[in-house]
Amino acid sequence: MATISTDTLVDWISRFGDAVTEKREWLTELDSAIGDADHGANMARGMAAVKDKLGAGAPATADELLKSVGMTLVSSVGGASGPLYGTFFLRMGMTTGAVPELDAAGLAAALRAGLEGIVARGKAEAGDKTMFDAMAPAVDALDAAIADGADLATATRKAADAAAAGRDATEPLVARKGRASYLGERSAGHLDPGAASTAILFDTLAAAISGSS
Repeated sequence: MATISTDTLVDWISRFGDAVTEKREWLTELDSAIGDADHGANMARGMAAVKDKLGAGAPATADELLKSVGMTLVSSVGGASGPLYGTFFLRMGMTTGAVPELDAAGLAAALRAGLEGIVARGKAEAGDKTMFDAMAPAVDALDAAIADGADLATATRKAADAAAAGRDATEPLVARKGRASYLGERSAGHLDPGAASTAILFDTLAAAISGSS
């Protein structure tokens, strides 16, 4: 696949929604250890709202599609995850332009802009035990793979693998941001729920691009 159509982006978003709904209890269990025990429920509710919105008719261009997803998440998800994921998709949409498909460089630029939006809103850095710890390695891996000439399926799978490794690397960390930071040393020994859902985000992107079931 040399380009990603709007239909593929819709497929990605649908897969992400299905996956966070399927893993809702696991995400909530992770959040119950170091947060408000609502990450799974919030993400499932938000993605259900996105599914309803797109079910009424998905926009034909990448910018309108991604902005619609972002605005729906901001308006329907409580806690920190709604504004953060909403900002991610909004920034992606602001970057793509009014195009019906994205090439590798366009996808990489949009994902980088989404990451920068999360940094601007959440002020997270590497090692803070947040979604940044999964997303930044994923975006970096995607950029590196594309620079090496990898196709989109390979590049997004490398990004997904990097996100999963980043998620796992949050377990021993002491949280420095968000609700988990209130626990201090007790936050160590638990995966960060935001990093966990971010790994799902990139895994479903790779699956949508490769067309795997």
